[in-house]
Amino acid sequence: MFCYQCEQTAKGQGCTKIGVCGKQPEVAQLQDLLIYALKGLSLFAVEGRKLGINDHEVNVFTVEAAFSTLTNVDFDPHRFSSLISRCVALRESLKEKVKAAGGHIDFPDGPAIFRPEASLEGLVKQGETVGLKSDPTIDPDILSLQHALLFGIKGVCAYADHAQILGHEDDNVYAFVHEGLAATLKRDLSVEDWVGLVLKCGEINLRAIELLDAANTGTYGHPVPTKVPLGVRKGKAILVSGHDLRDLEALLKQSEGKGIYVYTHGEMLPTHGYPELKKYPHFYGHFGTAWQNQIREFGKFPGAIVMTTNCIQKPQGSYKDNIFTTGLVGWPGIPHIADKNFSPVIEKAMEMPGFSEDTNGRNVMCGFGRNAVVNVADKVIEAVKSGAIRHFFLVAGCDGAKPGRNYYTQFVEMVPKDCVVLTLACGKFRFFDKDPGDIEGIPRLLDIGQCNDAYSAIQIAVALAKAFNCEVNDLPLSMILSWYEQKAVAILFTLLHLGIKDIRLGPSLPAFITSNVLAVLVENFNIMPISTPEEDLKAILG
Repeated sequence: MFCYQCEQTAKGQGCTKIGVCGKQPEVAQLQDLLIYALKGLSLFAVEGRKLGINDHEVNVFTVEAAFSTLTNVDFDPHRFSSLISRCVALRESLKEKVKAAGGHIDFPDGPAIFRPEASLEGLVKQGETVGLKSDPTIDPDILSLQHALLFGIKGVCAYADHAQILGHEDDNVYAFVHEGLAATLKRDLSVEDWVGLVLKCGEINLRAIELLDAANTGTYGHPVPTKVPLGVRKGKAILVSGHDLRDLEALLKQSEGKGIYVYTHGEMLPTHGYPELKKYPHFYGHFGTAWQNQIREFGKFPGAIVMTTNCIQKPQGSYKDNIFTTGLVGWPGIPHIADKNFSPVIEKAMEMPGFSEDTNGRNVMCGFGRNAVVNVADKVIEAVKSGAIRHFFLVAGCDGAKPGRNYYTQFVEMVPKDCVVLTLACGKFRFFDKDPGDIEGIPRLLDIGQCNDAYSAIQIAVALAKAFNCEVNDLPLSMILSWYEQKAVAILFTLLHLGIKDIRLGPSLPAFITSNVLAVLVENFNIMPISTPEEDLKAILG
């Protein structure tokens, strides 16, 4: 196997024996084979669109399948076997439609004519031949950009899938996913062409997170500032981790009136701010802190645990007996809720001891999405003009277990008291429970939401730039970002597409970016690695 799509890849170079995430070699090879098959499907999807053939089933399947290959989503080899078989079946069906319309179907050997082996072992062997480094003849800088595009597309697919589940789609997103996957088979594109595709990926991701924002707020209302307890209540308990709002809603409906309290973990914290979710009286609080402590925390939870989308490394220890997965998430031996019937989860929660007494912990605030912040924009603008607010910092992105992420905790702690920190995604769990106070009634720590709520952060920045009659790059705003997996890659490309400069990125730079490609990013966007909190604050504020 060879995998380097996440920040924590082994030795900062690539996982070759087993994934740092716990991914087994056979799963890695099956994921590579699925991506290979999707490239073949994409060739015919691109041809079909030229002829007015647009297969919705193919579109939805493509984003679901690509999403399943993200870090920490699906580790079940048998599910990949089914996905690969279905991909080829859809490819052949689409091929016949293109042929009937007089389109081009005579692609050379490769993913367009790939036939999967019947056995799992045979599929794994096929996957060994089509991995990320399977063609040593490709120029390293071209390969770097191809992989950057591939990983960005995976992030786009995650957001597009979430939006589609709630009924929000845009064929431009599907079309680009197919265009980008098919493009990775081309050998006649220049570095400039690949940079253009990477930036287009950022443009399309902006649309994808806009769709998801509309889906979430249209279904559950605009988030409102909400106080969320970190304590627990006596009684039976269910913990929900991940990102999927629809799964949480279904669980809340089905567990209502049963004497069970539902808690959030990780990226589910912002769901407490949505009016249509917070209305459930048994939706209580947030359990757990930083990502790197998830294994330990889950082992302490005396109820049922539901994992939605990518949220944790492979379950370990005795607590895995009370875990369920839903959506695209899968691990061998872990029960999967495919039909949104959470009865097994509720039954497990009733069997578990639950919490024996109330624990009054601290509270944290969430719900500072674009609507909430823009509604007090006049107050914010006046505070900037008066000098009460000197600078804004967007300290956001992914959390992870590798050492070095304490930088973000220290950075926020060192931010001067006349500055405001905006945050989003799971990286905030390094400092989300800090209480830095406020500036003239404006909290100095504003939790915008999940990673997909980068759309809210962008809209807030655009609104401030408009109010001050300047460009976003001219605002007293600095972006200090952390990354871990492919959704963060897609968001970074969106910021680059928007022309955002001077981004500080860490804890380490992507292993799939060569020095020459990095030089292009530095020259055009002045993207830079984090150093120390003291040095970076001094460089920004003087």
